[in-house]
Amino acid sequence: MQPGTSPTVTVTPFLRTAAAYAWRLLVVGVLVYSLFAVLGRFHEIGVALFLGLVITALLRPVADVVARGLPRPLAVALTLLGSIALVLGVLALVGEAVAGERTTLVREFRTGVGRIEDWLEQPPFRLNPGALSDLQAKIGEFLSSHRSTLVSTAVSGAHQVVAVLTTLALAVFSAVFFVHSGDRQWVWFQKQLPGSVRDRVVVGGRAAWRTFTGYTHGIVLVAAVNAVLVGVALWLLGVPLAVPLALLEFVAAFVPLIGSPIALAVAAVVALASKGPLVAAIVIGLIVVIGQIEGHLLHPLVMSWAVRLHPLVVAISVVAGSIAAGIVGAVVAVPLVSVVWSVHTALRDARAAAKETGAASAPSDPNRNGPGQDGPGQDGPAQDGSDPHGSGPDGPGPQAPPSDPQDPTA
Repeated sequence: MQPGTSPTVTVTPFLRTAAAYAWRLLVVGVLVYSLFAVLGRFHEIGVALFLGLVITALLRPVADVVARGLPRPLAVALTLLGSIALVLGVLALVGEAVAGERTTLVREFRTGVGRIEDWLEQPPFRLNPGALSDLQAKIGEFLSSHRSTLVSTAVSGAHQVVAVLTTLALAVFSAVFFVHSGDRQWVWFQKQLPGSVRDRVVVGGRAAWRTFTGYTHGIVLVAAVNAVLVGVALWLLGVPLAVPLALLEFVAAFVPLIGSPIALAVAAVVALASKGPLVAAIVIGLIVVIGQIEGHLLHPLVMSWAVRLHPLVVAISVVAGSIAAGIVGAVVAVPLVSVVWSVHTALRDARAAAKETGAASAPSDPNRNGPGQDGPGQDGPAQDGSDPHGSGPDGPGPQAPPSDPQDPTA
């Protein structure tokens, strides 16, 4: 090195590449954080639109069938009203079952609590006979001393009920338009996009909706099968509240991996209080059996054609969703990850198909001049009316074949 010259700093290619990816990841992280901040601010609207899409995925095929013999608006109205009547009928059945078993439930639970106390006082637990009585007395004192807090909590809970009802109303209102004319809304949205990104949005949107509808149909079928199995098993065992517990199992199945065990744990507690430890142990065995049926039979048969994620990815998604948005996040996390992976796979396959098409057509293109020649074919737009980005004169170019949105780690 000559005197007076500064030393040359050499940056390795690895460090240069890492820096390039680092600032891009920072930009993506800021965008994702901003998106979640906006969604957190208006989470009721996001939940309502999500529920509206779920209702659309379930009722759109039914409305299409009904619309074959009736006008489209009338078919949509009949489908929605029939679905609402079905849901209200199920809730009325559950309420009737609870009301009809109320007297029996009170008697059985009192007997069951006494049976549990006797069981805990025997070996190997040897619990102090007055411990549970003291616990009940302390619970009563706590409720009496915190009555005002409980009342204020109940009042705030009433506001939450109003928010839930508003969200459901917006979800049904959105579903009406999605079922009636969702395809026309999607076409209008595509026309607002720049032409350079329109084809990619079409491919990604088609893959996203295919995955979302497949996941929705599959999870509803899995939840229904689980609910039927649980309801029949609890009825055969003589456990009270079999119908409400089956409905709880149906709702809990929408949270993969952890929903069904939690619902069956509640059923085990009811069985322990009403029928004793033996029946409760059998119900706990049901947790293992139904978990095996769901994981090794129902999911591979019903949902593998729509989405296939590694169990570790599902578990991380559920935990991350529950941390970010509670129960709603746990429900939304898996379909969101499935849709994102499906869109990524579809766009990747579309790019690969476009490259193969361009490589196959390049040698036989008569409009392309040789090197060093002047003419319209050199580095210019095609002269046959086709889009240089792969679109023909009448619309977008060849679409990528449907791809299996399969996780490479599966």
